[in-house]
Amino acid sequence: MLKVPQKDLPQVAKELLPTMYDLPSEDPQEPGMPDVFHPIQATLLTETFCPPHYPPDQVFVASDVNIYYDVNHTTWYKRPDWYAVMRVPRLYEERDLRLSYVIWQEEVSPMIVVELLSPGTEKEDLGQSARQEGEPPTKWEVYEQILRVPYYIVFDRYSDRMRVFELADDYYREVKLREERYWLGAVDLGIGIWEGEYQGVKRRWLRWYERGGNWIETQAERAERERERAEQERRRAEQERERAEQEQRRAEQERERAERLAARLRELGEDPESLR
Repeated sequence: MLKVPQKDLPQVAKELLPTMYDLPSEDPQEPGMPDVFHPIQATLLTETFCPPHYPPDQVFVASDVNIYYDVNHTTWYKRPDWYAVMRVPRLYEERDLRLSYVIWQEEVSPMIVVELLSPGTEKEDLGQSARQEGEPPTKWEVYEQILRVPYYIVFDRYSDRMRVFELADDYYREVKLREERYWLGAVDLGIGIWEGEYQGVKRRWLRWYERGGNWIETQAERAERERERAEQERRRAEQERERAEQEQRRAEQERERAERLAARLRELGEDPESLR
């Protein structure tokens, strides 16, 4: 859990600062989503993000929900493609779906941020753009220097390349990946590139995996596994029923054979009972 340093916050009464209700994510002046890939990929990350040591109601996961980070400039925000905050209520004040994430209210920074590269945002996402005078800080500056997000992950859908940056000595250091997977010790989960079909689209996706190396299942995969298990149980029960019927027919055949033999013995003047 990353607490925002209190010394960095001005001594302003919280009731005088804008809240989530004053700072929503919706802005009709902003352009829409860059493509259909973004929301599908974000949904897959959310579905498979199941950190084992955190209660689900104490994990907030969001996609394209504004993070307001500066009490001196309360309308400044960044909108990560996907991020996760640990040890905060999933619901705002444990009762309401969030409209945004307001740092001076929550006082906890995201543990993980994922950006999905777009041609128009690539330089800023990779820290290659400079802050213009009078403008808000860049994404890189906010994630690295202000929010101090421990894990910053960038995925390029065009090259299917994942890049991982870890916060070390106050700066991001890129991790040299030996494979298309990376283990995040702080959440006891790994993230990697998986090739498969999700929501009817087959391609390479980012998704989470557990300590054993297995990909964490989506809801559809769990439902399919349960359907297959139920089908196997139905087949097993059917086989057991058929075996029981075969045994019953075999026993009936044995009984009929014994009765025919007894009748034949009686015809020959023998008592079947005396032969037992």
